[in-house]
Amino acid sequence: MRPMILTCGEAVIDMLPATTGDGRPCFAPACGGAAVNVAIALARLGQRAGFFGGLSTDAFGRLLRDRMAGERVDLSRAAVTPAPSTLAFVHLTEGSPEFSFFDEASAGRCLSHADLPALDGVGALVFGGISLLRTPGAGTFEALMQRAGPERLCVLDANVRPALIGTEVEAAYRARLARMMAQADVIKLSDEDFDWLRPGPPAAFLSGRVALVLVTHGAGGATAHSRHGALHLPAPQVTVADTVGAGDSFLAAVLALLSDRGQLTPQALALAPEAVLHDALAHGIRAASLSVTRPGADPPTTGEMR
Repeated sequence: MRPMILTCGEAVIDMLPATTGDGRPCFAPACGGAAVNVAIALARLGQRAGFFGGLSTDAFGRLLRDRMAGERVDLSRAAVTPAPSTLAFVHLTEGSPEFSFFDEASAGRCLSHADLPALDGVGALVFGGISLLRTPGAGTFEALMQRAGPERLCVLDANVRPALIGTEVEAAYRARLARMMAQADVIKLSDEDFDWLRPGPPAAFLSGRVALVLVTHGAGGATAHSRHGALHLPAPQVTVADTVGAGDSFLAAVLALLSDRGQLTPQALALAPEAVLHDALAHGIRAASLSVTRPGADPPTTGEMR
């Protein structure tokens, strides 16, 4: 049995813009959150995917659990709690999403060290998103990355949401991201993440444990930075419905190809041939390009990727 890829972070109900039968604007609930999206995308690409995060016992939490279970995502490590689900109202501007979050005292934010899961059978862990913004949940995810140790591959997707970052938490959040990036094997940033972090050139991350830095450019494709240098690939022209979940589809497809090629360990990735990284980057761009042609976070299947 192949090792599990465990996605660690928030489970969110995306309230997507819709219209009623008589044409009035409304919002329709859909399962989302970076960790949920990546887990589902991995499962659709034939990977053994699991989820760790807080799941509410409320109606939205049941919707999230049913959706992930239906996609064959392992939920045995999830922390189930009566705290409410996180809601994100999505506002689309020319297909690009802006989010209004309702996350106070949520199931994800209330995670504690007592909820930390066993990691038997887990080969890689994916962290990121708003789950790293506020304690105690953020500290729990950081502790899990430390517990993963050097033998498991760790991925950090910054997925910064500036509108949620108040002045009272920004310094601690930046420090947490810096610590977790230093412990990661793979770092993924969007152009927007990069502008907010202002960390210097992407190649500056390639020290210590970090072997691969992925930077996504929306319609401009993506760039992979590794010991081989910088590799940029363009994105195909497609008709965009919206870009919700595109970065999650991209990351999952990159990891899926690395897994299929036997490169999803810290030791293997550090020595991965440039041709494998090229194929992984192309696979990620292909997945994101398919994802944006349909509304909401709807990643492609293995059959669609052929």
